[in-house]
Amino acid sequence: MDAQVTPLLERIDARERELGDAAEQLRTQIDELGARLRELDEELGNLAVTRKTLLSLPFPRTAREPAESPPVLPAHPAYQQILDTFADAAGPMRARDLCECLDLAVTPKNIESTRHKLKRLVNIGVLAEPEPGVFIQHRPSSPVTPRHRPT
Repeated sequence: MDAQVTPLLERIDARERELGDAAEQLRTQIDELGARLRELDEELGNLAVTRKTLLSLPFPRTAREPAESPPVLPAHPAYQQILDTFADAAGPMRARDLCECLDLAVTPKNIESTRHKLKRLVNIGVLAEPEPGVFIQHRPSSPVTPRHRPT
């Protein structure tokens, strides 16, 4: 072999070893990070399940808590239709699902209008939103007082 080629081949060998070692170190770090990511994802999933479970449980009032007056439902009949639909629902619903249940055309206008009503029901304490855009009955056992307005 040529005397000029041998040092180049030795440098190439040395560089290959360096890169191989660096690549192996990165693979080890990726494996460790992947394992950590799986642990965090599992914990996030557990927290989401815990939140949903807690929101679905009726909490009894303690003797010291004053009796709450029932929330006042807005006068528009759509709100009662929404609550009737939730009473029959098997689980959480999105605005789009509710439009379908109410036989409304699934259009952006109807979805946004329904979402607005759902948010209003969350604000008055009738429904809960455990995740963004997902709604559940907050207090299925508490009565809702309809608001009557003169026409």
